[in-house]
Amino acid sequence: MGTELYDIIIVGGGPAGLSAAYSACMNGAKKILVLERDREVGGILQQCIHNGFGLHHFKEELTGPGYAQRCYDLVKDRPEVTIMVDTMVLNVTTEKVVTAVNPTEGVIHVQGKTVILTMGCRERTRGAIRIPGYRPAGVFTAGAAQRMVNMEGYLPGKKIVILGSGDIGLIMARRMTLEGCKVQAVLEICPFSNGLTRNMVQCLYDYDIPLYLSHTITAVHGKDRVQGITAAKVDDNMKPIAGTAFDIDCDTLLLSVGLIPENELSRGLGLQMHPLTNGPLVDQHRETSIPGIFAAGNVVHVHDLVDFVSEEAEIAGKYAALKAAEQMQSAVADVAIEAIDEVRTCVPQHMRVTAEGEMIRLFMRVRKPMKQVRLTVKSGDTTLLTKRLQVAKPSEMIAVNIPAAKARGQHENWTVSVREEC
Repeated sequence: MGTELYDIIIVGGGPAGLSAAYSACMNGAKKILVLERDREVGGILQQCIHNGFGLHHFKEELTGPGYAQRCYDLVKDRPEVTIMVDTMVLNVTTEKVVTAVNPTEGVIHVQGKTVILTMGCRERTRGAIRIPGYRPAGVFTAGAAQRMVNMEGYLPGKKIVILGSGDIGLIMARRMTLEGCKVQAVLEICPFSNGLTRNMVQCLYDYDIPLYLSHTITAVHGKDRVQGITAAKVDDNMKPIAGTAFDIDCDTLLLSVGLIPENELSRGLGLQMHPLTNGPLVDQHRETSIPGIFAAGNVVHVHDLVDFVSEEAEIAGKYAALKAAEQMQSAVADVAIEAIDEVRTCVPQHMRVTAEGEMIRLFMRVRKPMKQVRLTVKSGDTTLLTKRLQVAKPSEMIAVNIPAAKARGQHENWTVSVREEC
């Protein structure tokens, strides 16, 4: 295959990539290429066989594969969309030339008018958190164990300890219990859970699985196979407290210690990155610091719900299509959007203000669990939005809309804050 020209090249065929492709079709793109490195599209949802997906986006409760199928059904018969699976993207240039490789075509080069990055995220591993001990068999990331059980049909072990209370770890606690294994404990270094409330209830409380908050693992025992771990309570600086250590017998350790946006291609491009989200800086259209390069989904920031991933990807798909057709409105100002007070991150990080104005949707996460809080969005001294929330948690994303009428003409930098009410 020679260098072929596409309106949009989408890197990644998960829910973000498929949603972006559908949105681009709906907004006039005529030639779209989706590149997916797995054997089939769907991304991580292929192994997420539990339900709870799609309540916001499709107004229906679906399993992970069911949600992926819905996304695929939207584009599979559209002549504008070409999907190449088993295709690994090696490089993306600022000129929108994408180099990829697959078993049938070999090395291919394709040219896009625009590119959308939807590579998703990957799990943080044992090496990233530096747990002392040997490297025995039986230490897995929770996602690797999930694929092993749900897709390959193998059990990683019988006595399980899970480090981290992220959603994948909580779901695997339930999954392993249902498969007849004994989940000895879930350990979390933070004083609060990092998973959705519904997963805490449905996966831990309903199965009487012990949860140790403010605890971590200080040693892994066993040389050939995991034989147990040593856990200890941690102080406010997350350092183990002397005299609090205790042993737990297990043959398997699952790690659910965070997700990292998959941004090797983004860094190779030289995109401006955000230090807290570990993803590219984007505007309200999900366009990055390089014109014509867009990003959406977990590659920008880690989401708690796939519904929000699809929503963001549809924004990227729409404006990539308009950009390819040279129909995007020109910006009259570039306004920064700053997260302050108890807001840890906010996406988008800046906004390109147009003369006509448009509705702006903000996605944010807070630093710590809080109750009875007030969310405020300001442009300079002008209040654009104020909203009272009963509960705000780091594990649950907050999404708010700024109406076009209020956003229009606001050329001063924006601030997004959450404060506990006295």
